[in-house]
Formats: sequence, C-alpha cells, structure tokens
Amino acid sequence: MLHKVSIAGLTMDPTSNTPIIILKSEENDQAVPIWIGLLEATSIASALQNVKFDRPMTHDLFKNFTEIMNIAILKVEVCDLKDSTFYARIYFESEDESFDMDARPSDAIALALRFDAPIYVDEKVMEKSKMNQDVAEVIDESEEGKKWADYLKNLSPNDFGKYKV
Repeated sequence: MLHKVSIAGLTMDPTSNTPIIILKSEENDQAVPIWIGLLEATSIASALQNVKFDRPMTHDLFKNFTEIMNIAILKVEVCDLKDSTFYARIYFESEDESFDMDARPSDAIALALRFDAPIYVDEKVMEKSKMNQDVAEVIDESEEGKKWADYLKNLSPNDFGKYKV
C-alpha cells in the first residue's frame, strides 16, 4: 500500500550536520525522516520557496529537458529501505509510453516538486523506518546522554522547523 506524503520539514541533523527531509503521511501522523545531501536539500528548499536562479540547477535542467522531450513525471515513490539506504522510483509518461526509473529519494522529491507530482511512501518503508527509529543506539550512557536519547526518540515532525536549511 502506498501512502501519499507531504514535506513536513527540512532541517539539519545537529550531530552529523546532514540535512534531513521529513515526509509525513497525509492519512495519519506517520513520518519518515530521510538524511539527504546538502546540494539536494538546497534544490528541494529552492523549489519549496519558489527561488529562481539565473542559471538552471541540475534538477531544473532535467525538468527543462524532459519538457522539451514532452515527458512528464506522474509521481515519485520511496519504495524501499535496505541497510539504512532509501530507494525511490520516478514514474514518467510520454506520448508513446510510460516508464519508471530508479532514483535517490532526494532527487525524486526535488523533481516531484518541480513537476507538481505527488510523492508516495510504500507501507513497508514506513514500517522499516519506524523500526529503525525505535532501535536508537545510546552512545552516551550518562544521565545527560540518556535524557537526550529520550528527547530525540520522542520528537515529532512538528518539532522540526519548516523548510529551514
């Protein structure tokens, strides 16, 4: 089963200084955090905030090319989670055929935003992501470390700033 999601937030992981995108199900409060690259986070943030650059960024260039070729993006799907790596597919349609391609979720999301295409997360990804969040590793065994671990475990998507990079 696929869950339609929206972007609940874009923030930085304070430990690794890595951007995180939070996808939230439109049906319930389930959220999936995905750590992404800085360039992809910048591309996603610029699309969310309608920032236009003088020269096209990579995802804008790809959109321009697909439009010239009369190809549209119908949807993107975060379809799997293996060994802490998320996988996505982009679904395309042209006059002649429909096809899909493997992609990193960050690239798929950046393109979905540019095409106003819906974003979905597979149920198995939601479940695996929830399991990964429940198995938090506590490195700092001090009282302060345990407090931080409890705090982080209980964070919800609403606790993150909206679209801050």
